[in-house]
Amino acid sequence: MKTSQDLTASLKRAATAIEATIAALLPDVTGDEQILIDAMRYASLNGGKRLRGYLATEVASIFHAESRGALRVAASVEMLHAYSLVHDDLPSMDDDDLRRGQPSTHRKFDEAIAILAGDALQTKAFEILASAETHPDPAIQVRLVAALAEASGAAGMVGGQVVDIRGEGRNLPIDQVRRLHAMKTGALIRYAAVSGAILGGADSRERAMIDAYGRDLGTAFQVADDVLDSTATEAELGKTAGKDAASGKSTYVALLGIEGAKAEAARLAESAVASLSIFGERADALRALARYVVERRN
Repeated sequence: MKTSQDLTASLKRAATAIEATIAALLPDVTGDEQILIDAMRYASLNGGKRLRGYLATEVASIFHAESRGALRVAASVEMLHAYSLVHDDLPSMDDDDLRRGQPSTHRKFDEAIAILAGDALQTKAFEILASAETHPDPAIQVRLVAALAEASGAAGMVGGQVVDIRGEGRNLPIDQVRRLHAMKTGALIRYAAVSGAILGGADSRERAMIDAYGRDLGTAFQVADDVLDSTATEAELGKTAGKDAASGKSTYVALLGIEGAKAEAARLAESAVASLSIFGERADALRALARYVVERRN
C-alpha cells in the first residue's frame, strides 16, 4: 500500500515530467506572436498539483501504455485545464487577480492576450491528442479527442460553468449542485482517468471501473474544494478565499455544512477506491490519491 509520503514523491516526479513535456510542446517562435507563447507558458507552467495529468499517467501505467504517449496525454489535459483557469479568472467570469499565488494571466499580460492564450491552449490540447506521437493508432487518437471534447464542452466543463454562473444568488437543491459540479469540475477529472485507460487499450469492464473511479474522485475533489474555500487561508489556497460565499454560489458546504461536506467527500473517496478492486496492488497509487484529494490543504 502506498503511504502519503510515497504519493507525494510520486506526484512530484510526475509533475516534473509533465511540465517538461508542456515546455517542449510550447517552444519559442519568431514574430509578434511570441507574446502568445509567453502567456501560454505562463498559464500552463505556473505550478499546481498536476492532478489531472497524474491521473492520466498513473492509469496508463496500469495498462502498460508507453510513457511518452502518456506524458503527452497528461500535458494535453493540463493545457485544457490551464485554459479553463485563464478564462475563469477574467473580469467577466470569476474576476480573480490571483492564481496559485501569482498574478492571473490577464493581470500579468492583458485581457485580450489572456483570452487568446486560453483559446490557443485549448486547441493545442486537441492537436497533441491527434498526433501519431501520442499513439500510432488513429482509432485511439479519435477516442481521446472525442472523450476530451465531450468532457470539456457544453455537456461537461463549459456547460457546468454556465450552470454555475446562472445559479449565483439562487439556493440550488443538492441534486442540481451535484450535476453542476459533475460537469464543471468532475468531467475533466473523470476524462483524465479514462484517457489513461483509452491509451492503454483497457477492455470495457476495466474502462467502466476506471470511469467510476474518476467520477467519484472528481466529485470528492469538488466537495473538498468547497470545504477549503470556506476554511483555508488565501496563502494556503494561492487564490482569493471565500469567493464562493461572496458570489452567492450554491456549494456543498452551504447545503451540508462543513462537517457534512467533509463526510460526503470521505464517502466519495472510499467509493472511488472500491471501484479499483479488480486492479489489485497496481492501483495503490490511485487509492492513495483518492484519500489525498479530501485531506489536502490547497
